[in-house]
Amino acid sequence: MTESWEVEWRTTPELWEKLKPMVRQHRTEPTAAESKLWSYVRNRQLDNFRFRRQHPIERFIVDFYCREAKLIIEVDGEIHDYTANEDAIRQEFLELQGYQVSRFSNDEILTDLSAVIQRIRQALKRP
Repeated sequence: MTESWEVEWRTTPELWEKLKPMVRQHRTEPTAAESKLWSYVRNRQLDNFRFRRQHPIERFIVDFYCREAKLIIEVDGEIHDYTANEDAIRQEFLELQGYQVSRFSNDEILTDLSAVIQRIRQALKRP
């Protein structure tokens, strides 16, 4: 019997070596919104779910990832105003792999974090 983690997309070692510097930079230099959200989801603070930040899935680096719920959270800053088409393709690819993708703007996180947390809780409950 195949374990569920065995069929998930993995980043090849060769690709990981190329992505690793970018992942490290994003982890050490988060945006204000990413930092604020991370302070609420880290260390199993949100309903005991474990989140990772700046997690590679295949060739993509997602902002936050919860393996138990197959939930990806993307925090969209101003750059995403210009990358809507690329974001849509990326999201479609991830959803076709069985992941749920929830997107939040920097502004949503910085001004109404309680609503963002509520929406994340709802997504965590989805099968």
